[in-house]
Amino acid sequence: MKAVTRSHYGPPQVLSITESEIPKINDDEILVKVHATTVNRTDCANLTGKPYIVRIFTGLTGPMKPIPGTDFAGEIVEVGSEVIDYRVGDRIFGFDDNGLSSMAESI
Repeated sequence: MKAVTRSHYGPPQVLSITESEIPKINDDEILVKVHATTVNRTDCANLTGKPYIVRIFTGLTGPMKPIPGTDFAGEIVEVGSEVIDYRVGDRIFGFDDNGLSSMAESI
């Protein structure tokens, strides 16, 4: 899958589009094909690591997650065996300040 990635904090120029593995899900997880994501204020702070207080949550010396992104809208393409509330084909959206790695084709 294609994903936006970065290896260190910095301006938008540290981002690149790379090929990444499609995430493997556990029994209690879902796999979502991302149809849309945004770049918001939280994403900008997570990208630059500023203000420095955000690094407590995202990584002190460098980002813990190479794929940025905090929100998404998409469609479920796979569900774990313990998932009972969602089905393949369900449309779904989500947000997490700490990052969902949603700037990718699948999360």
